[in-house]
Amino acid sequence: MIKAGIIGGSGYTAGELLRILVRHSKVSLDFVFSTTNAGKYIYEQHTDLIGDTEVIFTDQVNPEVDVLFLCLGHGRSRAFLEQHTFSKRTKVIDLGNDFRLNKDRSFLGREFVYGLPELQIDQIRSASNIANPGCFATAIQLALLPLAAKRELTAPVHINATTGSTGAGIMPGGTTHFSWRDNNFSSYKVFTHQHLGEISESLQQLQGNVDHPLFFIPNRGNFSKGIYATLYTSYAGSEQEAIDLYREYYKNAVFTILSDKEISLKQVLNTNKCILHLVKKEGMLIITSVIDNLVKGASGQAVHNMNLMFGFDEKESLALKSSVF
Repeated sequence: MIKAGIIGGSGYTAGELLRILVRHSKVSLDFVFSTTNAGKYIYEQHTDLIGDTEVIFTDQVNPEVDVLFLCLGHGRSRAFLEQHTFSKRTKVIDLGNDFRLNKDRSFLGREFVYGLPELQIDQIRSASNIANPGCFATAIQLALLPLAAKRELTAPVHINATTGSTGAGIMPGGTTHFSWRDNNFSSYKVFTHQHLGEISESLQQLQGNVDHPLFFIPNRGNFSKGIYATLYTSYAGSEQEAIDLYREYYKNAVFTILSDKEISLKQVLNTNKCILHLVKKEGMLIITSVIDNLVKGASGQAVHNMNLMFGFDEKESLALKSSVF
């Protein structure tokens, strides 16, 4: 049994992480750090956990935990690690964006590994520190990795992806209030989204220099959870050749699945799955990718990485099921 600590325990990603870890047969929750909720039961903030745990939020840390999950706002993980010292044997999994890019991987004697299991599972198994991928980045990379692995990204890639309101975090804002989001749809950070950097680095890792741009349009949807991404790019092979390529690449991936039928968002909500669908039309390979932004795009992937790092079964506590109803 390993001991886990969570930093930033009151947000959406921490809530999903807690729901997964309370079911994990090999993990004990040592502490859940939240300065705003210290002294309160976890289920007072994450109300669905009533009856599942009696753990209380704290403003103290145990520097000797086996694994530490950082669920802080982007850019805050570095500051926290500077202010709090943890044992060198403590494995760190950061769910923010502080260590995702190559230039940011070394910090205070810790070397972070980019934690996309479908890209580099062996490196994750031997890692002590993980930079968990972004949610859009996860959905988009899983749609493109097989092409990059065969050096078949030979033209611009057009990406249109829509995320639910939880992608903006728990703090309310002008574009997250129900009265604004309901019956509404909008784009933001067109062609400039911060996840493009980590996507590009992963594609270059497989293919080498990728000369063609990624034209990414992120959208805000009027739903709570999930990412629905559609990508298309010129492809010389047949549809069946593309399907065979993807099936071969993901043959050992336990959470990424290729569907022969058109897919929908509800198939993956509350699961750690990414489901892909391919079709070729007018010389274009059209790839649809769906994930739960808080599970496969955040906390579920973080636990998958933890399972790999500690030698647990990959699916431990992640055999989650969705419902299309």
